[in-house]
Amino acid sequence: MRYRHLTTVTLALGVVLLADVLRVFLPAVITIFGQAASTPAELLGAFAFGWFLLALAAPALVRRVGARPVTLVAAVLLVVARLAVNGQPGGRLQLWLATAGLLAGLVWLAGVAAGTDRPVPGLALGLALSAFVHTVLDTYRSAFFGAWPAWLAAVVVGGLFLAGQVRPTPQAGAGGVRSWLLAGPALLLAGMVALSPAVARTATSYQFGLLRSDPADGVGVAMVPLFGAAPLAVAVGGFLLAALASPRRGAWRWLGPAALVGGAVLVALERGDLLLPAVLLSAVGLGACLASAGAADGPAGSGADAARASAVHGGAPAEHGPARAAERGAAQASGRDLARAAGRRGYAAVGGMLVFAVAAVAYYSAYDLGHPNAGVPVVVAVLVAAVALAARPAPGPVRSPVPPVWTAASAAVLTLLAAIASDELLSASNRDGPPDTVRVAAYNVRMGFGMDGRFDPDALARAVAGADVVALSEVDRGWLLNGGHDTLDLLAERLDMPYVFAPAADPLWGDAVLSRWPLDAARTRPLPAVGAPTGAQALGITIDFGGDVRLAVVATHLQPPPGEDPVVQARAVADFAVRYAAGRPLVVAGDLNTEPGDPAFAEFSRAGLVDALATARPLPTSPADDPRQQIDHIFVTPDLATSDPAARPGTASDHLPVAVTLMLPPA
Repeated sequence: MRYRHLTTVTLALGVVLLADVLRVFLPAVITIFGQAASTPAELLGAFAFGWFLLALAAPALVRRVGARPVTLVAAVLLVVARLAVNGQPGGRLQLWLATAGLLAGLVWLAGVAAGTDRPVPGLALGLALSAFVHTVLDTYRSAFFGAWPAWLAAVVVGGLFLAGQVRPTPQAGAGGVRSWLLAGPALLLAGMVALSPAVARTATSYQFGLLRSDPADGVGVAMVPLFGAAPLAVAVGGFLLAALASPRRGAWRWLGPAALVGGAVLVALERGDLLLPAVLLSAVGLGACLASAGAADGPAGSGADAARASAVHGGAPAEHGPARAAERGAAQASGRDLARAAGRRGYAAVGGMLVFAVAAVAYYSAYDLGHPNAGVPVVVAVLVAAVALAARPAPGPVRSPVPPVWTAASAAVLTLLAAIASDELLSASNRDGPPDTVRVAAYNVRMGFGMDGRFDPDALARAVAGADVVALSEVDRGWLLNGGHDTLDLLAERLDMPYVFAPAADPLWGDAVLSRWPLDAARTRPLPAVGAPTGAQALGITIDFGGDVRLAVVATHLQPPPGEDPVVQARAVADFAVRYAAGRPLVVAGDLNTEPGDPAFAEFSRAGLVDALATARPLPTSPADDPRQQIDHIFVTPDLATSDPAARPGTASDHLPVAVTLMLPPA
């Protein structure tokens, strides 16, 4: 394999491994280092950011020891940590393994940057390959303990990656600083929106949901789509075509940066119906910006040519002593220049990852601290666009080591097939007529992470097994902070239940209802913030049992002000629910963050609703490993007889699920 091909492939595989480790490290900081939201957000951010800051020492280590030994050792540690994380089901060991993998990945990145002056093809292929693998494994098993596909993917990628590290590479030239600076921001934007299969699926579910609903009622509501991640194929193909093709010149150079910033602005507007164009615009724009930055690195092979020229001048015989000394001096100066360029590339790579860390912490900590965060992806996109526009194309042709059109087309087709294969057609039916009883459950799933920090949708499915209708709180549909999983889709597939999702914090985080019977007439109402940074809403959905038997269900997650009871939100939910039901039997369920006897709890009783769990009180549900608080509830109208209230023990989340059986009134 040619040097440029080997370098490109090895860098791409390393990006996949680093992205996988990040998918474990970031949520582990929240769910393991920060147990059950008891750790201050500032401390969580400092812990996460500190490891990226520590990596600033990597370029100095590379300069002192040499790029090759540092890169080899870091690569081995990265692969070992990646495989170890795959076999570790949770707990603090998972956190430290992921942390070791992250630090090794950052050191490896600095070492590779020192010896690679044209990283754009490898970075672009790595981001696309990471998206493809994440799609093949349904956004789940690429970085967590699971079945053989996860092990196979990890072993194959890790083995090929190490094989590529063994072969020595020629000395690089003086370019590449701008390209390496964009590695971290590109990884952030790709994971947040541009190349995320979970975000693509969620975007499709807002635009092309399959459930019956009046469009006027369904504004802001996402419903289960068919082949939901399929738009990712267009995003991956467009990204690779833009990143690998020769960059535009003149005024056309502004198109890519404008598309990237435009996509980020659509994300900042936090509207579900704008997610799909945001994904496509940001993907193509990000690829074009990488291409523009790479154009300043010079023609392919310039690094090797520079090294060979240096060697020739340094070792060529001369007839006269002064001329020979001058040649030696020129060679030494050239070597010093190349060494300085290698150091600059190393610091640029680590600095770009610092941008990743700062932006990620700034964006996601807002949901704990309450500061504005919508502008964070816009700022990062503007930074990428500015670097791309500031790059001046080097003279001579800029050719990619891989054919752009064929590579982009192949990646798009493969991603489309992976998206189709990973989706399941969920079934809901009322053809057997109305049932006599319905089991209703409410569950705060904490983004799918258990008390041990393990992301386990199978355990979530077991926790609500037997339920016919499930109201979910804290549902994550693609946050990079939580690993980029679509928790709702994974759980719906395991339960074989269609869903309706309503955003609370942003279009990717909120509440949902799943049902074995058809759902329609979805409505959502934002709740007063009352000082809670995360945001809250009430989702109304009607379950059609057939034979004119219908049940109104309202799912919500109340977010109280610090140290207070969520009275204002409870009153708003109760009012919305009664109006939405319009005389039909009604269920209100979710994490209400209030206990029996509190003022907010009384608001539901004042609205004429009955505590469906009353006969089982006290029924503590939080924290799951030592329940003390009764904050997860199910309320019903008096015409619904209830039986068998329970809170099933388990630690698949930091809450216990509550469930009750309802006797439906006749039509």
